[in-house]
Amino acid sequence: MPDYRHMQEMSRENGILQFSHLDKADSASGFTLDDNARALILAMEMPGGREYAVCYTSFLDQSQQKDGSWSNFMLDGHYSSLFNSDDSVGRALLACSLGSSSPWPEISEKCQEMLLRNLPRAFSFQSPRAIAYTLIGLCKCQWAGLGARQQDSIKKLGEFLINLYQGQHSRKWLWFEDYLTYCNGILPQAMFALYQQTADKKALKIGYDSLNFLNSILFRQGYLNIIGNDGWYFCDQETALFDQQPVDAASTAFACMEAYESIGEIEFLELAILAHKWYRGHNIHGLSLYNAETGGCYDALTPEGVNLNQGAEAVLSLLLSDKLMKNFIGEKVDIDQSS
Repeated sequence: MPDYRHMQEMSRENGILQFSHLDKADSASGFTLDDNARALILAMEMPGGREYAVCYTSFLDQSQQKDGSWSNFMLDGHYSSLFNSDDSVGRALLACSLGSSSPWPEISEKCQEMLLRNLPRAFSFQSPRAIAYTLIGLCKCQWAGLGARQQDSIKKLGEFLINLYQGQHSRKWLWFEDYLTYCNGILPQAMFALYQQTADKKALKIGYDSLNFLNSILFRQGYLNIIGNDGWYFCDQETALFDQQPVDAASTAFACMEAYESIGEIEFLELAILAHKWYRGHNIHGLSLYNAETGGCYDALTPEGVNLNQGAEAVLSLLLSDKLMKNFIGEKVDIDQSS
């Protein structure tokens, strides 16, 4: 089963802390909107998660400023706009979309309010990933209170990504941008989610082509080889190998599982499982990023090995991937094995 010990260690009564020194939570690192959004998604499904879900929902609620905008960073009770990004708001909208139908009223009511208040901001996003997070959330949102606004928003956000792909891709570069950076899987995942919601064949083709293109790069060594953040991968240039971030393994696993759920091709299921195994040693170094002593996840694969810090983004990515595997495959997959 997923190991929640380090996530709980990182959590405080007002949210989950951002960073750690080794396996010790760093209270001086503050709290972020996107980490607490990820934590809320996880807590709504974890055993005994209600108390934690209330905590993370409260953080999202309190991060909203008087003008309705969300601040991404809080330290010592003070919010800062210095680290604000469309992506953090997109993740928060995804969390609120899922939380809006929670059986726990203290979660659902707050998430509904935040979703209604902040959804209009999605139409001014410049980040394709922020739009993808929001689109996936709306496609999976089961709260009837959005009414016609839900389908209208899905249509507009879906058209944005479809038009972006159609304007950027070429015969050899089947992608939405002329580079691959972080959380790339969220873009084809959004296309598959759109197809499941609307049966849009154009979205299906784009999702299929772009995910196959991405996978041909990420899995060409026979294991998941994440694009490194020290240079990324620009069209016609070399792929950066390091640092490899845990959040990207989760993004790949979720995209492949969305594809498998959409069209049932077994290859996507196999690649989702392979992406998940990245955390436990099926990677370029053959090293596990899961710390069995603490329940934490190391922050990155580096040229030298692993970054021994174990922050919130890393452990939440691991736990969300573990939960994904258990939800779809149950006990058939032993998440503690590396092969």
